[in-house]
Amino acid sequence: MGHSEVRAGVRITRRFTAGGHVRARRAGTGLGCGLLALALALPTTGVATADDSATTSTPPPLTLVTLAGPGTAGGRDAAEVVARQDAVLAAIGVDEPVYRWTTALNGFAARLTDAQLALLDDQPRVTSVEPDAVRPLAGSTSFAAVRSTAASPRLRGGEGVVVGVVDSGIAPESPAFADVPGLGADPDGFAGACVEGDGWAADACTRKLVGARWYVEGFGADRVRSSESLSPLDVLGHGTQVASVAAGNAGVSVRVERRAAGSFGGVAPQARIAAYKACWGAPDPADDGCSSADVVSAVDAAVADGVDVLTLALAGGERLDTLQLALLGAAEADVVVVGAAGNSGDAAYASHAGPWVTTVGAAVGRMSRGRVTGPGGRSWTGGGRPSDVGGRAVLAQDAPAPGASRRAAGECRPDALDARAVADRIVVCRRGGIGRIDKSEAVSQAGGRAMVLVNRGPGAVSADFHAVPTIHLAAADGRAFSRWVGRHPEARLRMSRVVGDPGTRRTAPWSAAGDPRGVSLKPDAVADGDAVLGALPDATGRGWGVFSGSSAATAHASGLAALLLARHDDWSAARVRSLLVTSARPVRGSSVLEQGSGALPGRAPTAHLALDVAPDAWRRALRNHSLTRLNTSSVLLSGRRTRAVRTVTNVGSRPEYFSVTARGFTSHRVRVQPLAVRLAPGESADFTITVTGPSSPGALDDGMLVWLGARGGVTRVPVALTC
Repeated sequence: MGHSEVRAGVRITRRFTAGGHVRARRAGTGLGCGLLALALALPTTGVATADDSATTSTPPPLTLVTLAGPGTAGGRDAAEVVARQDAVLAAIGVDEPVYRWTTALNGFAARLTDAQLALLDDQPRVTSVEPDAVRPLAGSTSFAAVRSTAASPRLRGGEGVVVGVVDSGIAPESPAFADVPGLGADPDGFAGACVEGDGWAADACTRKLVGARWYVEGFGADRVRSSESLSPLDVLGHGTQVASVAAGNAGVSVRVERRAAGSFGGVAPQARIAAYKACWGAPDPADDGCSSADVVSAVDAAVADGVDVLTLALAGGERLDTLQLALLGAAEADVVVVGAAGNSGDAAYASHAGPWVTTVGAAVGRMSRGRVTGPGGRSWTGGGRPSDVGGRAVLAQDAPAPGASRRAAGECRPDALDARAVADRIVVCRRGGIGRIDKSEAVSQAGGRAMVLVNRGPGAVSADFHAVPTIHLAAADGRAFSRWVGRHPEARLRMSRVVGDPGTRRTAPWSAAGDPRGVSLKPDAVADGDAVLGALPDATGRGWGVFSGSSAATAHASGLAALLLARHDDWSAARVRSLLVTSARPVRGSSVLEQGSGALPGRAPTAHLALDVAPDAWRRALRNHSLTRLNTSSVLLSGRRTRAVRTVTNVGSRPEYFSVTARGFTSHRVRVQPLAVRLAPGESADFTITVTGPSSPGALDDGMLVWLGARGGVTRVPVALTC
């Protein structure tokens, strides 16, 4: 592929400096959005000069270099891949790179001088040069005490499947990863290793935790916080939570601070876990993250090891960068790849733009909820995990301890509450000033029976684990409840837990939406990403905690993929991906660029219609600069494109009749032909989507193609019409 072809009408010139910065200069921006998307999709060769900056004594950062063609996962011979890399390294004067990628990707990472960077531009086999960067994790953790009950777990599922988790490591001491009876047969073909490190021995792996590796050269061992462990051991807790939700053991007793809180189980509790630590804690938590070079190295190793599902609950990167090309190699190796959309919905488009990645955003509204009810049936509902409790309520600002201000008491700060006034009462605390969980601890220490936490302004509610039974109310309900308590100080209230209505789910406002000019429709789907219970390392001081973000949603999707693979070990990764995302249920109030096909189910889907993609089709579509006939489980039509073709296959065991309707479009007519097909098991049929209607630049029209099977299955294919 020539250099000018790669640019496809958009000139992108990158100039690297010894400090690792990259500046992009674009010309020709008058392109239609479809051409622009394609130009941004394809790898771009970096143009470097040797005089960009003065030489310094600081070691240069890592540079990620990708060579033409796939790694061994795409059919290349390993000796040929290494020989081509050696030729480029010799030409630019590098003896041995820091990282060498041969399986999912054909490339390497090295610390290059400006002069060496300049030489790369003359190497015909080099297709992409990218500076290393740190990507953020896609979730946040809440540590809390518990007086609650965990969700009832699934007892079986995922047997024989290995879920690879590229994250902050794992805590092998957690009961969620114990070598317990009932795991089923060991997986076939997995060849991972248990790599030693600080506080981590080679025998730390078990029949449950079947592999562990770690990568730090990109992030820098000298940049990690003092409490970090240069090993697969998880210190941040994020990787442990993701792994536990995806494939943690079933029937695990949840105990926090010696209190029982029910039982826990991952989505695919019989699946095995392989941890690849590529995300690290820095002295300043704002600098925590994952070096692209480390992550690509983890992906390359995971594919070589033979994982079946690969989970990346990290954000960053909206185009087809080096990582996305490595994930393309994973897809070519028949690995189900699941990535987080990211949590910067107000500032960035969804991460993991590659159509071979199942990109998952976050939904909210399914969190545990609680209700506080007064005399006469008046009630208020919010987030929470309360046990049944009753009593009189008191406004915290009306119960200050001697010497404490009403404001401090109202925010339930430590030692600010008068124990005589709050003993055995339901204490109404205002949000702000200190952490939510610290407030319930203050209520507990003062002898309070329960807490109602009220927002004072716009903001989400949560279902944290608290020291006392707690319900968290939004601002409007919080004001109404506080006024009611002020007028009825002697009334008795009852707090209880309620089950969330699935119909209340919606896309989280902070979950990143897809780029209307992108190469494929993203995210593919959303899943619960608010206050999800997961295991934590002992080093955090808590064995369990809730976490939120698209990382929690990604963990759920990965577990569902493992369930499908365990039931159908002859299915391709693309087929599993299709069955997974087309089984989602649309949520109200969100476009398909915000929710994809909708919210993923809580159990493995049972529909019989799939859109399959051959492993070599992804790369062929990129070479041909056309995604029109790529058989993805979604459709993104932009600019002058008014037609797309997809192929559906009956993956069931019996002949079945399927019919399709187009739903939801408002300003275009979307026609599907044929409207019905009868398919024998394994039989396929093409269908054509044709769009007519007004051209409204910048406007979005979207909807769903809904296939109904005679045996009850529903397959939803989201369609976005943009530009």
